[in-house]
Amino acid sequence: MNGRPVPVVIVGAGPTGMATATLLAQYGVESLVLERWEGVYPQPRAVHLDDEIYRILARLGIADEFARISRPCRGLRLVDRSLRVLAEFGRQARGRHGYPEASMFDQPELESLLRANVGRHPVTTIRGNTEVTGLAQDGAGLVRVECTDRVGGGHYCILAQYVLGCDGANSMTRNWIGATMQDLRFEQRWLVADIATTTDLGQWEGVQQVCDPHRAATYMRISTTHHRWEFRLLPGETADDYRQIDRLHRLLAPWTGSIGVDQLQIMRVAEYTFRAQVADRWRDRQVFVLGDAAHLTPPFIGQGMGAGMRDAMNLAWKLAGVLRGDLPASVLETYQDERKPHVRTMIRRAKLMGIAMTAGGEAGSLVRRVVAPWLQHLSGLRLPVWDSATETPPLGRSDLAVRPPLRRTLAGRLCPNARLDDGRRFDDVAAGRFAVVTSSDPSAAQRAQVDQRGGVLVVTRPGSELGRWLCRGRSTAAIVRPDATVVRAGRDLSALCAALPASSARRAIPVSTFR
Repeated sequence: MNGRPVPVVIVGAGPTGMATATLLAQYGVESLVLERWEGVYPQPRAVHLDDEIYRILARLGIADEFARISRPCRGLRLVDRSLRVLAEFGRQARGRHGYPEASMFDQPELESLLRANVGRHPVTTIRGNTEVTGLAQDGAGLVRVECTDRVGGGHYCILAQYVLGCDGANSMTRNWIGATMQDLRFEQRWLVADIATTTDLGQWEGVQQVCDPHRAATYMRISTTHHRWEFRLLPGETADDYRQIDRLHRLLAPWTGSIGVDQLQIMRVAEYTFRAQVADRWRDRQVFVLGDAAHLTPPFIGQGMGAGMRDAMNLAWKLAGVLRGDLPASVLETYQDERKPHVRTMIRRAKLMGIAMTAGGEAGSLVRRVVAPWLQHLSGLRLPVWDSATETPPLGRSDLAVRPPLRRTLAGRLCPNARLDDGRRFDDVAAGRFAVVTSSDPSAAQRAQVDQRGGVLVVTRPGSELGRWLCRGRSTAAIVRPDATVVRAGRDLSALCAALPASSARRAIPVSTFR
């Protein structure tokens, strides 16, 4: 038993756990990450992220490194079984947050970057080959974490002020807090095949969704040599039916053409059951669940890993504020209130895409051939399936995301990482602090008030990118949280300055962190 409680114990060293540990470290919060494996799990899993998640990677300090291991994705094509294009929805190479709106990557490479990056912070420790076998809360604000050394076999306990369960779909943390998964009524069996080849397949540099009620499929190029296919399995089929390249090639042939099987190397063939589930509760006192431990989404809009990164971004600054004494413990109640509705909306969007690919049999295929080409030409139409990469929905209402009912507002939405007049971007200036963004001319008293509360004032011109963003939200000022989410917006700058939370963390996260 450790004599001194660890402020935060994180169970699981995947992307969600590593992101949370790094964000906490940037605020000087000590954490211990417990991982059952010795190192990074080597198999590819997540392969896509949007510019909102790229922005989080920049906040973690690995944007440049990630750029070297990723490739921008040109967007989404809906195709029929003959790979004829029904509709195309492009993605920008640089979106509203300053990064590609869609990027492809290999998860083990990303996890290696995250681990190396968190190693730069002395307040964070990663302990591998450690199995967490139990949690118990003593009622006095501490959590007893029971562990087993998977190499030596020894047993020991750790005391923690908070425990964050980032331990995946089969989360034991979720079980220990008595949470259960709520089924959102989606379940499909799919074959996932990762293939390496040095031969150019001559395919479009984006994601192809095959809309076929018989055999829905997805194709995407991950890197120079890495390609991924996903095929819906038919009744009676399993992944074992396709572990040999000769049999798998029957499915790949529409994309590989005359390329011989000797030029295709199987990296992985696996069967996945795509599910849509959300935990009924994400917290029990000092214990929280994040990432796949809290929610599972079908992969059709590429938001699975991103949802966990959003959880980390939402919770870390609140937990750091509570541990520093800047924020009351009650702010931790906003985590589930804000994130759960957002996740449910994103899961519904993923389900909609899955249904759109397969529903209606042959009649559905006919409808798609007629309707899909028209959708891409309706520039004013904002359809949630492919709008996900340009802007995700607002967070659920809370005391930290004050959204009036029945009225569109900026609250709960992300402030764009816009370029400012001096050439810097918003995140470079805010640097992990509360900010007041305004297109009005603040008085000396208002400037002093923001400074006294440890915040930063960002003054923008009405016609600038941030100024136009405020105008679209029918506002001239907004309070922006450390996770870049708007707390509230309006036209009364004095009232917003007065509502800015006070913080002892007056020192900004170094700007170099965001590169």
